[in-house]
Amino acid sequence: MSEQPSPLVRPFRGLRPAPQFANDVAAPPYDVVSTAEAAELVKGRPLSFLHISKPEIDLAPGTEPFAPEVYAMGAQNLARMVDDGILVRDEGPRYYVYRITMGDHVQTGIVGGGSVAAYDANRIRRHEYTRPDKEDDRVRQIEAVGAETGPVFTLHRPDSHLAEVMTRAVSLAPAYEVDMAGTRHALWVVGDETEIVSINAAFDAMDVIYIADGHHRSAAASRVAASRIAAEPDADGARPYEYFLIVSFPADEVQIFNYNRVVKDLAGLEVDAFLSGVSEQFDLSESATPVNPAGPHTFGMYIGGQWYGLSLKEGPLPNTPPVDRFDVSLLQERLLAPLLGIGDPRADKRIDFVGGIRGLEGLEARVDGGDAAVAFSLYPISVADLMAVADANCVMPPKSTWFEPKLADGLVSLMLD
Repeated sequence: MSEQPSPLVRPFRGLRPAPQFANDVAAPPYDVVSTAEAAELVKGRPLSFLHISKPEIDLAPGTEPFAPEVYAMGAQNLARMVDDGILVRDEGPRYYVYRITMGDHVQTGIVGGGSVAAYDANRIRRHEYTRPDKEDDRVRQIEAVGAETGPVFTLHRPDSHLAEVMTRAVSLAPAYEVDMAGTRHALWVVGDETEIVSINAAFDAMDVIYIADGHHRSAAASRVAASRIAAEPDADGARPYEYFLIVSFPADEVQIFNYNRVVKDLAGLEVDAFLSGVSEQFDLSESATPVNPAGPHTFGMYIGGQWYGLSLKEGPLPNTPPVDRFDVSLLQERLLAPLLGIGDPRADKRIDFVGGIRGLEGLEARVDGGDAAVAFSLYPISVADLMAVADANCVMPPKSTWFEPKLADGLVSLMLD
């Protein structure tokens, strides 16, 4: 590869729906719906991007989601939608402005190609470990369809130059605007060379940007790029496969919800014995209403039809490392591990994680339905905490951030050719 540093972010020739098909194509992210949910969502929607991102829905029921024929079906469906003019490639490199509106919340970002070289050099910073099996799945999907179809959600520190470009873009009519479950997704195409140069310069002036959501997609993109560069040693840092699909939002516009926990059983304890064990580390108070923690080091707990407020009797010591001061770490250290035997929450099948967008009623439903014995609500981690962890080259505790709203799949894809 060339010695010249690659741009942090660059424009690309997006593959996106022809405007008249945008509503039919737009779909929720592949990793927030199950196969059964995807199959329901595509009924009467033959153009849904789920046929590309969850192609097992087009095969016989019970087909293993990671079988070779699943990836082949995704590639076949993408090729068909291109041949039929449903998806069309822009003639030249573009940036895209992407606005999401969910209720009163609005966030506006830039869609571009994030540099794999910058990712490898930690200029596009991560804060999570990845699982090899999930990476393998994304590598196979990317290679099969020849595209980055799942956008990686990134953050950048607020930048006045990018803000000005986005303000000018959204003053015009969008290329399309779609509604999914009450959340509006709007996309503007930025093809003006002056604006493209401004966006390039703004990103190149940044030291770093941060991955919020999409660690497996970005890690898989790095592996795909490494494989292709090895086969093409004259790669110059400008090939499409040396970039991955990102949407970067100003850090002050995004919102993190709490990422709650449910545990299948009480590790053989009776409810009274469990509550007694909890009281050794926490002050408990019964609550007549669901408990949504109002601040750090407080928790909600639902068990046996009863909500409790929990607060730590002793907070973390002043010299405790930052990650260990997070509520997800404290709950793990003070309760889940010693009392319920949850040693590794990444691997233990007895624990599950519920995004805060599902509300406290989602926790109640899991316990009342018998799927879990106890549920915990947590106070959300801040964006500043996330960025500080990434800057320190550390990782967040597992399942500690839930960003909402989610990005849509299908509005624009980055082809690798």
